[in-house]
Amino acid sequence: MLEIAEFIDPKPSTLWKLAKQAGVDLAVGGLPFATLEAGEGLCDYAPLRRMQQRYEEGGFKLAVIEARPPLNKTKRGLPGRDEEIATVCKLLENMGKLGIPVWCYEWMTDFNWVRTNMATPSRGGSVVTSFDINDVPADLTKEPPIDEEALWVNLEYFLKRVLPVAEKAGVKLSMHPDDPPLSPIRGVGRIMRSIDNFQRLLDLVPSPSNTITLCQGNFTLMTDDLPAAIRKFGKKITFVHFRDVKGTPTHFEETWHDAGKTDMLACMKAYRDIGFEGVLRPDHVPTVEGDSNANAGYSSFGRLYAIGYIRGLRQAVYAE
Repeated sequence: MLEIAEFIDPKPSTLWKLAKQAGVDLAVGGLPFATLEAGEGLCDYAPLRRMQQRYEEGGFKLAVIEARPPLNKTKRGLPGRDEEIATVCKLLENMGKLGIPVWCYEWMTDFNWVRTNMATPSRGGSVVTSFDINDVPADLTKEPPIDEEALWVNLEYFLKRVLPVAEKAGVKLSMHPDDPPLSPIRGVGRIMRSIDNFQRLLDLVPSPSNTITLCQGNFTLMTDDLPAAIRKFGKKITFVHFRDVKGTPTHFEETWHDAGKTDMLACMKAYRDIGFEGVLRPDHVPTVEGDSNANAGYSSFGRLYAIGYIRGLRQAVYAE
């Protein structure tokens, strides 16, 4: 059976208690920036172990690391990429030693997920994030354009060096899709944006450690049949972001988990049918009354509704 986790910052906060009260025992974590001591790197064993211990003291098992050391030189094929790749290899080796099985990464060059409105009105006065291609700022990146084929070449270079390390460490690389799944954006190509391209990723460097983060909010913008995509990739899915949107890749908004374009019950059944036993977490929730929108998409109170909704779906599906 799949397991429900939450993205929990390594620094203890109110969310730690809220997640435990909602029945969550697994953490998806970042990297230990706040625990570094003289001479340590953020991917070294000691700071990673201290971070893991803090989660354990809070009652959580650290199941996924969803943060990346700098990788833009690698994505662009620039001098210095080998040093970046060496840091990733160190991270994977230490994750293996600590028994942290999944590293969620992405291949979005220059900028990560893009939204053009962080407070779009939604149900009952809540607010969500949204995207309109016509409102993307011209100064989103100062880097020169890069095309998709260059990104594929650089991704292959990266995978050929890190996948053997990941295999030896027993860690899965889990590729997150582009957000939004649209290319190009301000001259910057984006390649993890279609079902076919994710298959190309898996075929590029075949490996048991070459896997997928099935972020539903992005994948549902790639296909009208998300449950079929889940069944297609099957065991290659090692991590799930359970969320929903409405609209198209060029114009969409986040939604409440029960108000988007996706049949969420059918998706949960698909995860059951493929025998998915990994970690699933809610993502990009609305900001609700009484909570802050300072970290749009990740307010604490909105996550409680999402966790309850997912637990209900899981109970219904696995009871069949």
